[in-house]
Amino acid sequence: MKDILNKLLILRTPGIGPVKYRSLLNEYKTDENILEHLNLTDDFIDSVKREMDNAYNMDIEYICDTDTRYPIGLSSVKNHPIVISVRGNVETLSKPSVSIVGTRHSTVAGMNFISDIATEFASHNFVVTSGMAMGTDTAAHIGALRANGNAQTIAVLAGGVDYIWPLENESLYYEILERGAIISEMPVGMMPNAQNFVQRNRWVAAISDTLIIGEADAKSGSMTTARFAIDYKKRIFAVPGHPSDARSEGPNSLIKNGNAILCSGVNDFFGNKKEEKNTKNTDQKNEILDKLGMIPVSESVLANLVKKTVSEIKADLVVLELQGLIRKQDGGYVLN
Repeated sequence: MKDILNKLLILRTPGIGPVKYRSLLNEYKTDENILEHLNLTDDFIDSVKREMDNAYNMDIEYICDTDTRYPIGLSSVKNHPIVISVRGNVETLSKPSVSIVGTRHSTVAGMNFISDIATEFASHNFVVTSGMAMGTDTAAHIGALRANGNAQTIAVLAGGVDYIWPLENESLYYEILERGAIISEMPVGMMPNAQNFVQRNRWVAAISDTLIIGEADAKSGSMTTARFAIDYKKRIFAVPGHPSDARSEGPNSLIKNGNAILCSGVNDFFGNKKEEKNTKNTDQKNEILDKLGMIPVSESVLANLVKKTVSEIKADLVVLELQGLIRKQDGGYVLN
């Protein structure tokens, strides 16, 4: 733990990131020599020790880039994090991974498409990596969690691994902890800021050999992730969409410019599969989505349409609302 403490003391010092750390290590040879040069105050040292104590109490583990458990894809890119914090199943980091990103304002059809792809990858023992944002990211994580087994998905956060953001994904956060991992390079307890989301996007692009981009505006964070993936020479697939929809501008441009392969579904990755009737895709939640549109529908009407009682569909309505798929307004529920 002393080795991790020394690294964190250096990395938590204002103005020192991976680039500066490596420069200092090249000059001073050891972490101990760097710390002597920095001459840190007792208060600062105590604050870093408190962070580590908090991490220990929440079963959060620090992993250095010299650790064999450190993600191979991440370690292969320049200026990767020296230390990451991990909450959940650490073994998740050692599995082959696919990254999936897209807009927070995804359509229901777009989310279902991404979710099905994520399920297929997880079923083939791939970890699905995303950023736990609303919309496409949420669909990717949920799709992965539908597959059997553990260690199925990784959420890369822009804040500390203990800081749940967005709050609407609190239940998803804890599902990921049970069957995957939450990772970040930011201090435990830190609230995310705008700049850190760009860094988060870098690591989502870096950690996997393949990036799949769903619906995404041309100037979205997902397109930033795609540009990082291009720089890292990753294999990129993009889901095309209607030219008049702004959410299709990103993936359509990647395909048009030759930076991405057109993604038409799971067959692009796992060969031809006979279409099978998937009862999970016709479960109660999807029945509810099928009955909603832009006109509000009340709980009682929805219950009648899906041939259930109001009490039976209430829990599903809450889940769908938390996932950002529907919203409640005067008169009932509508699709987001």
